[in-house]
Amino acid sequence: MKKINLVLGGLMLAVAAAYGGSKAIMSSRAQAVQPQSIQNADVLARGKYVAQSADCFACHSVPGGQAYAGGLAMQTPVGAIYSTNITPDKETGIGRYSLAQFNNAVKHGVRGDGAPLYPAMPYPSYTIMPDADIAAMYAYFMHEVKPVKQANQAATMPVFMRMRWPVAYWQALFAPAREFKANPKWDNATNLGAYLVEGPGHCGACHTPRGIAYQELSLSMADNDSFLSGAVVDGWRAKSLRGEGNGLGEWREQDIVQFLQSGRTDKVIAFGAMADVIEHSTQHMTETDLHAMAKYLKALPAVTGRPVQRATQPDITTLALLDGSDISRGALLYTENCAVCHRMDGQGVARIFPALDGNSAVVANNAQSVIQVTLEGGRMAHTPHDAMALTMPAFKHLSDDDVKELVNFVRSGWSNKAPNIDTADVTEIRRFLEKKSPNYLGEQP
Repeated sequence: MKKINLVLGGLMLAVAAAYGGSKAIMSSRAQAVQPQSIQNADVLARGKYVAQSADCFACHSVPGGQAYAGGLAMQTPVGAIYSTNITPDKETGIGRYSLAQFNNAVKHGVRGDGAPLYPAMPYPSYTIMPDADIAAMYAYFMHEVKPVKQANQAATMPVFMRMRWPVAYWQALFAPAREFKANPKWDNATNLGAYLVEGPGHCGACHTPRGIAYQELSLSMADNDSFLSGAVVDGWRAKSLRGEGNGLGEWREQDIVQFLQSGRTDKVIAFGAMADVIEHSTQHMTETDLHAMAKYLKALPAVTGRPVQRATQPDITTLALLDGSDISRGALLYTENCAVCHRMDGQGVARIFPALDGNSAVVANNAQSVIQVTLEGGRMAHTPHDAMALTMPAFKHLSDDDVKELVNFVRSGWSNKAPNIDTADVTEIRRFLEKKSPNYLGEQP
């Protein structure tokens, strides 16, 4: 019994020391910021623009809910983390935050009470943003955003994983305070694009793979070759933004600008979380900033070991569909469910229905996005650049075997050349969609 008591006592001391260390880490991360009283129109407009560029709305708002009131469920392998209320409500939002507290939350992951924020908040990217932009954004939230009283929803992760103090050690390891470093080999526009992508745009939060501790494997190209090399988020494949064939290798700078402005090009259309990014963030950015981002992304090399050219094959699909010689299950399902929009030649209709032939989202090695959009459907981003914003219907009524046949037909049809999927791949995505935590709307007025 004495040995057991000694062990328990030692464990309690170790936990107490770890908790104390966590407090020390968070105290060291918090930075002093000079208080400012800035409410003039130019500052407020700048704050709104920075908030849009940083895409605060998409994560801190729920479809059908109040702007910035939080409640969006962000899925993790162990449960959902809900975004918080960042309206200036003094009880449930950030209305009592000082500028210093706001700055520390956005740039360093330190909550108003000194506790660490979960890494679902992209402060590892925001840390390179200048204090002046954070101050302008603070003024915008405090004086222009409508306060909403809506309590924050607790995460659905296991209780022991909801504890915040261990996150301080995660931050010490994976979220260093840093500044943006311009590349002397690039011109001003390309470096501006690099800053926007690495910082407020936080593109790496979705498009860079994460490690076992949920950390981004790199925060810039200066770290390692994994930056913007593609990842899977919420069951969607966030494509590589690098120069290989299945990345942005076949995209022109103007294609990227059009996509970020409108959510579509003549060939592809944004879906899933990217549609929200475009609708609430990038469509509002200036031409100068969008062209800078496009120029930077086109300056990035292909990921090491990946082919610069997309694998292709001769198109024998179109004629086989037109003359009825392809009687496979996949061809039948495509003709019945897809051809009316995407056409027999797989080319769709420019800026209305996306092409399936030669679409990098279709032929990616990871087929999760194709499976998910087939099961769940999707909607286009609403922007003023196109008259129509259409919705693709869900085909979850199809069996897992049928979805497999359909997806494999599309991924190997026309010029496409991609690995086949199994029925188990469809089953996995279907179960993921069924188990997703719902968004939290709170009490509506």
